[in-house]
Amino acid sequence: GLAPAQLSARGARLASEDGRQHFRLERGTGRLVVAERLDREQLCGQAATCTLAFELLLAKPLQFFRVEVALQDVNDHLPVFPEERVTLSIPERSDPGSRFLLEGAQDLDVGSNSIEAYSIAPENEHFSVSFGTRGNGDRYVELVLEKPLDREEQAELSFDLIAVDGGSPPRSGTTQIHIVIQDVNDNAPVFPQDRYVAQVLENAPEGSVVLRVVATDWDVGVNGDISYQFSQGVGQSYSAFTIDPTSGEIILIKPLDFEEAEKYELSVRAKDGGGLSAICKVVVEVVDMNDNAPELVVSSFSSPLPENALPGTVVALFAVRDRDAGANGKVSCALEDQLWFSLRPAYKNYYELVTVSTLDREETAQYIVTVTAADAGSPPLTTTQTFTVDISDINDNVPVFNQTSYTMYVRENNVPTVLVGAVTASDADEGPNAKVTYSLALAHPAEQPPCSCISVNSENGHVFVLRPLDYEQVRQIEVLVLASDMGSPPLSSNVTVRIVVVDENDNAPLVLYPSQESSPPSSELVPLSAEAGYLIAKVVAVDADSGQNSWLSYHLLKATDPGLFVVGTQSGELRLRRPVTERDAVKQKLVVLVRDNGQPPQSATVALSALLLNDFSDVRLPQSSLVMEDEGGSLTTYLIVSLVFVSLLFLASMVAFITFKVCKRKELKS
Repeated sequence: GLAPAQLSARGARLASEDGRQHFRLERGTGRLVVAERLDREQLCGQAATCTLAFELLLAKPLQFFRVEVALQDVNDHLPVFPEERVTLSIPERSDPGSRFLLEGAQDLDVGSNSIEAYSIAPENEHFSVSFGTRGNGDRYVELVLEKPLDREEQAELSFDLIAVDGGSPPRSGTTQIHIVIQDVNDNAPVFPQDRYVAQVLENAPEGSVVLRVVATDWDVGVNGDISYQFSQGVGQSYSAFTIDPTSGEIILIKPLDFEEAEKYELSVRAKDGGGLSAICKVVVEVVDMNDNAPELVVSSFSSPLPENALPGTVVALFAVRDRDAGANGKVSCALEDQLWFSLRPAYKNYYELVTVSTLDREETAQYIVTVTAADAGSPPLTTTQTFTVDISDINDNVPVFNQTSYTMYVRENNVPTVLVGAVTASDADEGPNAKVTYSLALAHPAEQPPCSCISVNSENGHVFVLRPLDYEQVRQIEVLVLASDMGSPPLSSNVTVRIVVVDENDNAPLVLYPSQESSPPSSELVPLSAEAGYLIAKVVAVDADSGQNSWLSYHLLKATDPGLFVVGTQSGELRLRRPVTERDAVKQKLVVLVRDNGQPPQSATVALSALLLNDFSDVRLPQSSLVMEDEGGSLTTYLIVSLVFVSLLFLASMVAFITFKVCKRKELKS
């Protein structure tokens, strides 16, 4: 059900347990073609059927299909006799009907291509050939004496024995039979049984006695002396054994391997001194020992594996086999201490290595998975296969700042592009997924862009103030810094950065009262009866700076009579230091210094005058020291109006100052 295009797209390929590729898949057409010359006899021996099995593997997703190809026999082997010439010694007194066992020919082909018939050429009147199959399945070939022999008439006789198989066209093999007619010796050796079966362990040492065959001969003397030998056969069965010609012991001369041959068939000939012989068959069965460890053949392995792979993802496909038989060849597989992977039987001796839980590269970047294959022998043999599974990164971690918020400080009137601090974020991913860049972001989509006076370096997170700031206009600035990785899609997080403007002493005190706008300055009235401590006036000043830069102190800088007045350092109250006397000048000029506590300090001065009067209704003041708006007006009325005006001016100034501060604060918050 697969189109050729699917075979190419899914990387179709062939895999076999032994790694040999007898066939090749043409992905473009889907044709299965022979990759090398196939020899059925080499691949399957004398087995009745010959099947070559392999798997078709497909990827994306991983699938496999079992494929079995039956290899049909072709008649490509001739029947072959063990010997090109066979010599038989037959007594001249042998009765017609006597049978003489011969070593049959062997044909490596099977079925109808194996040996079907025997014949004699040229035909003669003394012998015929008889062949067939015994009850145990062994084939036999015998010469049958049809007419008595006469040594004096003919001492020797030769003819060909021909074996013909059933192939089309048939093939044949020939051996020459040479008959030597003997005089007297009329008893041939006799085996007690035609077939011997022996078992030998495959790890038996060289020199081990496998079996002893014994034949008897009723003759005496030389005609009764029996010697044993192998009838030379086709193949390598005889190369592993030798036979003692005197005792008949079959001895092992090289190591056996059950996996190469499970049994050996031998023909033993017993021959007496007179030339008579007998043949028996010996079957040596090799007993399997657990001498082969399991084999593990990997067909597919996926590494690296993405960390977002779903549970059940196939990581590897492999097959296990054991060349031993029975329990020694029964293999089981297990994983060593694994919580993230498991084995799942797939088909026959195939297993899949699959994930059983979610993976996290940041927790474990590489897994060492060890698969142990053990057989059921005693003691069991094991084989281990290690899979190193690398986990590839997925962008599943957002950048994380090393602080929940940042507070940085900058002095007002700073130089442009001054560095005030840095933000740092890290990403647990790797590669591009872990590379972090920084930028300014909006706290809410509806908000205006962040302040243009703040900048952040995209590479290292350094925060800069781009232009000078004025503490009296901006007390602090809050921005959101966004950290984004380079993944696809990118992940990000943000943090609040608060930049606090630190005040500098850049504002001089501002005198609110007495007002300096009028010229000449207003005069304060002081009765001559005033005692020490009398409050003359209160100097009111403010400073736009904050903290100690706005702490004001008042000092009497200049006075007509410095000893007459004193100014409260903290309050700014101008009071009499001593009682007024008549010797004191009527008009006193004073200059008060207002100074802040900054470094360096800033200051302002205020000029005012005081009139020392005996009575507030006294108008006998010198015209040069008094300025009257209206000559006919009352001095008392003028003073009252002046005090009211000054009070209103002070209140208006305070209201204006408070309003100014409130408006500035609202602008900063917005």
